[in-house]
Amino acid sequence: MKTLADFPAFVLRRPAALLGLALLLVQAAAILFAPLLATHSPIEANPLASLQPPSAEHWLGTDVSGMDIYSRIIFATRINLLISVIAVAVAFVIGVPVGLVVGYRRGWASTLVMRIFDFIQSFPVFVLGMALVSVMGQEIWNVAIVLAILFTPIFARLVRAEALSLRDRPFIAAARCSGATDAAIMFRHILPNALGSSIVQVSISIGMAILLTAGLSFIGAGVRMPIPEWGLMVSTGSQQMILGIWWVALFPGLAIVFSVLSFALMADAARDYLDPRGERSR
Repeated sequence: MKTLADFPAFVLRRPAALLGLALLLVQAAAILFAPLLATHSPIEANPLASLQPPSAEHWLGTDVSGMDIYSRIIFATRINLLISVIAVAVAFVIGVPVGLVVGYRRGWASTLVMRIFDFIQSFPVFVLGMALVSVMGQEIWNVAIVLAILFTPIFARLVRAEALSLRDRPFIAAARCSGATDAAIMFRHILPNALGSSIVQVSISIGMAILLTAGLSFIGAGVRMPIPEWGLMVSTGSQQMILGIWWVALFPGLAIVFSVLSFALMADAARDYLDPRGERSR
């Protein structure tokens, strides 16, 4: 039986998963050691150094306000991953038990919960996120709350689908015959067997949350200046792209690409690892 302790060895045998892990470790280093890795203040403007190209002084150049792009990218890793990880964690903690209960129990309450989720998911994700952030305010925690609201139905539906397929299995009937309560059946017998797809979805959702956070900031509905955030930096730099000033938008955009790629690769590795056949057919 596979355990969490076996996962590192599994990753080391797969080049794509190893690349994803390496990218995650780079981001972890940026989060933990940002003050040591940054060469300048991420929020201190210097109009005299505005729009300087990459150089020995400013490794990735400066933006229109003269702020060092490299330092802002390093500190933005904290903001983007903080928002994304917290949002997905909250969605997971809320969505999994809700999906478990509505999947195991039949009745009007379960139907009502699913209709609420249908209502949330009927809106385009980006449009709903923009509307909620506009109403709640452009603060870091508000963006995290909005993303948690958007991702909760995803986890609830995954667990509900698994619970629906498991609740009539023979081992569940045996648990009922032995006198197990509904709570014991749900959390001791069904939940451990229903978590596989949700665990994979965590990594996928973090990547999606990073894109949504950056997208909201890009259009001015997310994090505000001078807070360092990748989407906000791309938005600032996009205005100078037509003038040939490419570095302001390019490097934050690459940070988004590599961050999302790392979580996508790890999600793929987790899906392969949790596959009961050992390897997915490709």
